[in-house]
Amino acid sequence: MAKLLRRRFLQLAAGGAALPVTSRMARAQVYPTRPVRIVVPVPAGNGPDTIARLIAQGLSDRLDRQFIVDNRPGAGENIGIESVTRAEPDGYTLLLITMSAITNSSVYQNLNFNFIRDIAPVASIGRIRFVMVVTPSFPANTIPEFIAYAKANPGKINMASVGVGTSPHIFGAYFAMMAGVDLVHVPYRGSLLPDLLAGQVQVYVGAAPTTIEYIRSGKLRALGVTTATRWHSLPDVAAIAEFVPGYEAAGWNGIGAPRATAVGLIEKLNGVLNSVISDPKTNARLDDLGTEPMTMTPDECSRFIGAETEKWAKVVKRAGIKAE
Repeated sequence: MAKLLRRRFLQLAAGGAALPVTSRMARAQVYPTRPVRIVVPVPAGNGPDTIARLIAQGLSDRLDRQFIVDNRPGAGENIGIESVTRAEPDGYTLLLITMSAITNSSVYQNLNFNFIRDIAPVASIGRIRFVMVVTPSFPANTIPEFIAYAKANPGKINMASVGVGTSPHIFGAYFAMMAGVDLVHVPYRGSLLPDLLAGQVQVYVGAAPTTIEYIRSGKLRALGVTTATRWHSLPDVAAIAEFVPGYEAAGWNGIGAPRATAVGLIEKLNGVLNSVISDPKTNARLDDLGTEPMTMTPDECSRFIGAETEKWAKVVKRAGIKAE
């Protein structure tokens, strides 16, 4: 009788232990049952916001629930990122990841969160091409001519960015280090384009969606793309790496969730997101936005983020970049 009771107790204990796993699996199967927020840590209308809305529509169409873009800009994107680290890990709050999420741990000294520790990678969207542009009056038409002019005029070329520690700043500083030139960094809080177009600042390393129409209209001159190879939308513009061997810089967008989000939910979202990104219409639209679609598993995303964090931390340290 004692053996029977003990066996029954063990069966019940095993069943009880399985309940949380079963419950998590069930939630993943029925998810979502209500609208899902995608927190975008930049203002509406910016490149990442446009990409987030494209992805949100694709998810809404496939999962028959509304995915809502929630813009939470401020503090170099840290406000939006931190809000997701503190959200319930139930799959109903997601984060659009940008390069700032990856580089801010090196730029900012006293963050209230640790991005790698507190955010679980869900899926990759793609790599974002940047273009090095100058004003049409600038006396250089190619990267070699720019480098030669910069070396002949050290400290006399103003390089604009959208703020200290942002991708345009870091990518520009990386170019300056590798090319051996001295550029004066001029960070902007508002739009830098009026001053760039007027020639008050001379060079800018900007995301392709921001710069391509100005390049096509002749208002800005493209010297090089930051990716390792040329971009078919600007076939006559060289890759910077053709003249500065080893130079490669690109933005990246992905989707993340609070770290404790159930593995089943993350895997389900990863599959649906990869389907959205692989759709020919979405693929073409991303390419129009200067984004090279790139799907990954959550583990691949994690390794990618780790490698990028390490790479840019070295650049930030060597360039002495610190948030003001």
